[in-house]
Amino acid sequence: MTKLSVWKEAGAVFVLCAAMAIAAPGQTFNTLVEFDGPDGANPQSVLVQGADGSFYGTTTTGGVNGGGTVFKINAGGTLTTIYNFCSQANCADGDYPTTSFVLGTDGNFYGTTAYGGTHCCGTVFKLTPGGNLATLYSFCSQFNCSDGANPYAGVAEGIDGNFYGTTYQGGKCSQLGGCGTIFKVTSRGEFTSLYSFCPHVTAKMSSCPDGDEPESWLAQAIDGNFYGTTSNGGSDDGGGNGTVFRITTAGKFTPLYSFGANGSGTNPAAGLVQALDGSLYGTTFWGGVGQFGFGTVFKVTLGGTQSTLYAFAGGSDGGHPLAGLVQATDGNFYGTTYTGGPYSHNCAYEGCGTIFEITPVGGNLVTLHSFNFSVDGGNPTAGLLQATNGTFYGTTWGGGRFFCKYGCGTIFSLDMGLGPFVAFVQAAGKVGQTGGILGQGFTGTTSVSLNGTPASFTVVSDTFIRATVPAGATTGYVTVTTPSGALTSNIPFHVIR
Repeated sequence: MTKLSVWKEAGAVFVLCAAMAIAAPGQTFNTLVEFDGPDGANPQSVLVQGADGSFYGTTTTGGVNGGGTVFKINAGGTLTTIYNFCSQANCADGDYPTTSFVLGTDGNFYGTTAYGGTHCCGTVFKLTPGGNLATLYSFCSQFNCSDGANPYAGVAEGIDGNFYGTTYQGGKCSQLGGCGTIFKVTSRGEFTSLYSFCPHVTAKMSSCPDGDEPESWLAQAIDGNFYGTTSNGGSDDGGGNGTVFRITTAGKFTPLYSFGANGSGTNPAAGLVQALDGSLYGTTFWGGVGQFGFGTVFKVTLGGTQSTLYAFAGGSDGGHPLAGLVQATDGNFYGTTYTGGPYSHNCAYEGCGTIFEITPVGGNLVTLHSFNFSVDGGNPTAGLLQATNGTFYGTTWGGGRFFCKYGCGTIFSLDMGLGPFVAFVQAAGKVGQTGGILGQGFTGTTSVSLNGTPASFTVVSDTFIRATVPAGATTGYVTVTTPSGALTSNIPFHVIR
């Protein structure tokens, strides 16, 4: 079940089950932007915070050329389009960006398009904050698309400074279209194919045991390896319903878990997040309870032991999460569901989707917001960003006032009363390396420390600091002392020896 095919089936109707969660009081929800088509339409990307304090994202369609856009929005809701895709002949610059990009340590943004490029099968691009785009790689450059095709997920910058990602199709698999790949690309566009899924598939195989058709981004864990999911494939015991895998930066691949057994959920469409407890957390689109199920929230250790935290019922608790999770500063996870909730009019499925909060221990889920199509958007496919001001920001694929068959989509904020903090461009580094710190109110900062060890720093702007990992520092939280008080990082910074 791909993200693209979900929308093609928008006429399907699901029966809503009984409510499994209650709404939480006290939060403040605001719709910031309703896309109208010319400024973009149908965003699927998680927003990313830039060094200037603005939030950046992509729309899959719309814009001047209809190929999607890159936009930025400030906390007050002012939207600026900074790039329109398909601006080059035959969409050589890319078309249909389906996911978010990453802020690189060099200050540029890096991302992918699902289509377009020299060979019409997607690209990897670099984009300056000012809107200058360079295509780093066009997929299907190799014979039979052995390098991969159609990256539905963005890239992740590794500790080594290279960018790692997946393609949904292509590779050395003999199935029509291919089974997907894992790749590495440098900031200069030097490309390496690290792994091709299901390279030895035969007619006798009911599924690809190592996985098939990855739609998700890769997450680099504290052990230095990358972890991800495939939407299909896996062992026959799981029924070929998706996997969790590990891959090293050198391309050594290890399947860790196959979905489908014992109500574990099926067909994960999103990537994983490593929580403070060291385990990986994610969602599945299908499975859980019932004949097909409405998806799950799960936990898996780095060794491959899986447990299901929550199974969606498809009612007021939501259903069919396409997005991953974010662990907020309160320790809980926050996410979105594509369907469910009490409102259904004009939505792509029965139910316009929800925002939820879930505890890492016990899996207690609370519905925070239910979308209502023309009122505030519908059917979010992307997860949430917790900005350093403490507020959550996100997008809906559809809904809003403007009619793009299912609405053009929205950008929203959700304030849960969580306080400000600082975040990192890269959350790991060696002694002597300089990295970026994101936040606000940095003008007049008097000190930066890593786990209690003072660090040298430069205040670049009110929202960005460059700091050097100090000698003798150990892994821990970063504290920035500003004129208005001390701000602490939401996660530890890992010192690499």
